[in-house]
Amino acid sequence: MLKQFLTLFEDATKEQKPAYSFELATAALLSEIVNADNEVTEDERKAYQQQLKKHVNIDDEALALLLEEGNQTSEDAIDVVQFTRVVNEHCGSEEKANIIRSLWTIAYADKTLAPLEESTIRQIADLLYVPHSQFIKTKLDVKERQADD
Repeated sequence: MLKQFLTLFEDATKEQKPAYSFELATAALLSEIVNADNEVTEDERKAYQQQLKKHVNIDDEALALLLEEGNQTSEDAIDVVQFTRVVNEHCGSEEKANIIRSLWTIAYADKTLAPLEESTIRQIADLLYVPHSQFIKTKLDVKERQADD
């Protein structure tokens, strides 16, 4: 009897599909930074679009829909764990570092870094298993590039 129950449970977990696609999970993570400080600027919106386009290979019409859906999904979410889980399943360490770089780019788009933005990026980096040294390196690289612009 117990064996049948365990088999049933295993079958049910095998059939479960991820709740989010890689594209939507990435859009939601990037949107977390846009909305982190409750002051969404046009520069942050533009950076969100530019950075998302680097991570997904879709046309402009689909990108516009993904931007909206990513924002809504992020707003509806309780936490970011569900999104980082999908990214962890689909990405290697280099792509995860690129996502962290995109998060920093969005955070610095308005030329200021809110403490909540940095805290959110740190949380996402931890959940993506990005080493602290990489977290700091990407932050400094983006900050330096923003200062040069």
